Amino acid sequence: MKSSLLPPALVACYDGLDQAAVPAGLELYRGKVRDVVSSGDLVALVASDRLSAFDRVLTTVPFKGEVLTRVSSWWFERTADIIPNHLLAAADFGGLDALTLSGRCVVGRRCAMLPVEVVVRGYLTGSAWRDYQAGRSVSGIQLPRGLNYCEKFPVPLVTPSTKEAAGHDQPVAGAQIVSSGLVELELWQQVEKTSLALFRRGQELAAERGLILVDTKYEFGLSAGKLTLADEIHTPDSSRYWYADSYLERYATGAQQRELDKETFRRWLLERGFSGDGEAPVIDDAVRLKTASRYIEAYEAITGTGFTPVMPLPKAAEAAIQRILRQLVA
Repeated sequence: MKSSLLPPALVACYDGLDQAAVPAGLELYRGKVRDVVSSGDLVALVASDRLSAFDRVLTTVPFKGEVLTRVSSWWFERTADIIPNHLLAAADFGGLDALTLSGRCVVGRRCAMLPVEVVVRGYLTGSAWRDYQAGRSVSGIQLPRGLNYCEKFPVPLVTPSTKEAAGHDQPVAGAQIVSSGLVELELWQQVEKTSLALFRRGQELAAERGLILVDTKYEFGLSAGKLTLADEIHTPDSSRYWYADSYLERYATGAQQRELDKETFRRWLLERGFSGDGEAPVIDDAVRLKTASRYIEAYEAITGTGFTPVMPLPKAAEAAIQRILRQLVA
């Protein structure tokens, strides 16, 4: 993608749906990044350009929503043999291809979402490393002493967390999820098994592109009583990626890995003393542009294709999204 497209896009980021613009009869839920519009058994997921970190929405980043939507669709297509996902094919939605129309909207089946998120970790980094340094367990898993920063685990760890309506999501042990009645044992075992299978597929395909899928988050729900993958998969928001060619050298020296996700932005915040509480630092345009470039780089590295926005201008994207929403109530 031409870098010249980025500066003008700073003033044209898509901040999401306006309640007043949602057709009558539809329900709107505004999440941190996605706006979810539902009607009966159908939902439209609209990815905005909002950027969140530490459970706070902090700014907007050009083309971010389109990158997330297109990366997720790429991965959903390549994991459908492992678990069904919530997406509907265009043929199942009156022939209307939501992604092609807007670049940042998909239509899917409404799921009864499980009240937990599942993070699968292949390496000791991020919040797991911070907890480890502080002597804390990671979602109830007590790691052995003597592990190093960015060390690969012998087997990936499944580290769930609760989904909080407000504030920070809380790490929780799998056994506690079952004992507290959040998820029944048999279903939780299926969730764990499926999460590990998805992570293996993600690591395999990432390796073909010279990348390491370090860790990722999955959200599951039930559709017609069947476990279903929902929300997003293996995006730069939900996942951590490193370049494989420099991993061993940087691990040996304790240097920061070459990242391909929003961890750089999180670290920028931490360096300024912000970890989710209190007033956030001022995020200038240079930081927003650098973050946008990182998202686009991630799209191109993961998919192996160049990024050209479907709808560079928010007004055009909004018009396409409105057409999709009208179809929901047709």
